[in-house]
Amino acid sequence: MPKLTGKDVGEIGYGLMGLTWRMSPPPQAQSFEAMRTALSLGASNWNGGELYGSPERNSLHLLNEYFTKYPEDAEKVVLSIKGGIVPGQMKPDGSKEGIKRSIDECLRVLDGKKFLDLFECARVDLDVPIEETVGYIAEYVKAGKLGGISLSEVSAKTIRKAHAVHPISAVEVEFSLWVTEILENDVAATCAELGITLIAYSPLGRGFLTGRYQKFEDLEEDSYLRTLPRFQPDVFGENIKLYHAVEDMAKQKGVTPAQIALGWVLYHSGKPGLPTIIPIPGATTSARIEENMKPATLSEEDFKALGKILEKFSVIGGRYPEAMSHHLFV
Repeated sequence: MPKLTGKDVGEIGYGLMGLTWRMSPPPQAQSFEAMRTALSLGASNWNGGELYGSPERNSLHLLNEYFTKYPEDAEKVVLSIKGGIVPGQMKPDGSKEGIKRSIDECLRVLDGKKFLDLFECARVDLDVPIEETVGYIAEYVKAGKLGGISLSEVSAKTIRKAHAVHPISAVEVEFSLWVTEILENDVAATCAELGITLIAYSPLGRGFLTGRYQKFEDLEEDSYLRTLPRFQPDVFGENIKLYHAVEDMAKQKGVTPAQIALGWVLYHSGKPGLPTIIPIPGATTSARIEENMKPATLSEEDFKALGKILEKFSVIGGRYPEAMSHHLFV
């Protein structure tokens, strides 16, 4: 069983972003039901963010409410929260003042209802050396206010610099059939070498690999996905070919494309030269969570077949708009 900060967690975690970071978030009762379902099925590594919503309403507020109602669940969950940003903006702030503000705010809103197991800066502040930022966070770990430190969207070089200052517990990066860079840019290999767990966010390609969206027009009018290069009308038709190829395999195996996609991520976990990898699919309904918690078991032949699919159907477009791309793998 995987571990984070010395605590056992399931092989699949749970991403909380969709419960608060959208124009019309689900009702509290639906969110609570989804959270309880995830935990009951073994998804005990929960991943949220101070930036997932507004300063007045984000993951932390929902978590406070959840653990107020279900205090018995607090010890069962290993919680990771992203912060280190200017409030209300998507601008990284890795300064001493910025880190102190962010962690103190996270702890204030949690109000002792849940221990903060992991804190990570959502992105690296290009104006502050990572060694300094990690040093500021480490003071909270030493004081017993945090369980450990995680990094997000960082390069192998940055991981090494940070780990030299204080042991890094986890590195969160996007990883899926849709996004495979970490297998080629030394991020996964470096995590394996240093014994760092890799947290794979958006393992279902932001919903693309579930088949929910068959064309650009299927995206909700207020969807953030409409801003992403890979979802644009001029490339959507080409990119959907990858989904259909995975769909064909799923039909043959009697599972869903999403279960194939999650099985593919898990197939890499702990393989020679690769770290423990924990995917954290997000979902707002119990039904979707139940599906995600039953990943397909892939054989070596299945894995090779998916490799051929990836060679044949290259994904077109960047992961984020150009203005945000300079914060990836820095």
